[in-house]
Parts: sequence; structure tokens; C-alpha cells
Amino acid sequence: MSTIPIEVSPEQLLRAVERLPADELASFAARVNALRARREAPQLSRDETALLLQINAALPPDLQARLDTLVSQREAEVIGADELAELTRLNDQIERQDALRLEALRDLAHLRQMTVPDLMDALGIPPHSHA
Repeated sequence: MSTIPIEVSPEQLLRAVERLPADELASFAARVNALRARREAPQLSRDETALLLQINAALPPDLQARLDTLVSQREAEVIGADELAELTRLNDQIERQDALRLEALRDLAHLRQMTVPDLMDALGIPPHSHA
């Protein structure tokens, strides 16, 4: 079936929609709602998206699990020299990641003309804690 594009008024469109069977009306309404949501949703810039990805970056689960194990060994005072060196390296890596996260928070706050604490509060971002 081919269609010919035509101009219709909102009133004409509504009258046509009134004639739709219930299942088609539900589908059409869902599509209209999705269109409306897309138009009303805030659009993030590429910079904001990149900064938010950096801010929300988490340790990979396997690395977090290893960190938890090493911290537990240290707290139980059963950690060996090799594991202690590994824990130090992991902590250094986490500190570098946290520094990048703070820079991203600062940059995003600057873009949005807010303070970092206000930005974190507005986005519901808690302070980061690994161990």
C-alpha cells in the first residue's frame, strides 16, 4: 500500500484517530507519547556525555573483588609482601581514576555554571568509595 503525504490539521487528525480500533489507538498513543518524550527530554552535548561517563566509571567487578580480598587480608593482618605491593598498585590506580573523576565533575559543573557539590546533589551522585 502506498501513501501520499498530505497536510492535515490537528482537528482532522484527531477525528481520524477517533476511528481507530482500540488496539491500534493504544499503539498510536504509545508512539505519540514516545515522540513527545523525545522532544521534551533534555539533550546532552557530546562533552557532557563524555564527562558523565567519566564521572560514573566504576572499577571492573573482578578488580573490585580483588581489591576487597586484599583489603580483607590487610585488615586481618595476613597479607603477604606480594599482595601488599599489589594492593598499593591498585590503590594508586584508584587514586588516579578518582582524580580524573574529580576533574570531570569540575568540568561538568563549569559547563553547567554550578558548584561541584551542587552538581553532585542535583545528579544524585554520592562521593565515590572503593574500600
